[in-house]
Amino acid sequence: MIDDKWDWAMENREFWDASERGILLVKRCIDCEKPHYYPRLICPHCGSDSTEWIESCGKGILYSYSFFRRANPPQILAYVTLAEGITLLTEIINSDYEKLAVNDEVEVKFRVDPDGRYIPVFVLVK
Repeated sequence: MIDDKWDWAMENREFWDASERGILLVKRCIDCEKPHYYPRLICPHCGSDSTEWIESCGKGILYSYSFFRRANPPQILAYVTLAEGITLLTEIINSDYEKLAVNDEVEVKFRVDPDGRYIPVFVLVK
């Protein structure tokens, strides 16, 4: 569980706690019923403050990507469209950039950042 140093992110504590358990949560608007990511209190589609957490299946399709060879280590930044219909900016890890293609199937994994947060990233489904 995330300690008190993350109190600035209380509205997203449930997201971070789920991430530590390997679960990707997204928000869904109760009024317009549309899911959204990044997690926030207000629905970006209709402006409602009636939102709830839902568990994503964690599977999606590679929408677009860019490979940064000069980064240390090299990085693959990507847009992934989840099965729930949400497109998010993320990173592809443990994958050969030469084998990537738009519409490849991907699934969520979690990488621990230097501050101890579990960050959702994606890998190719083999």
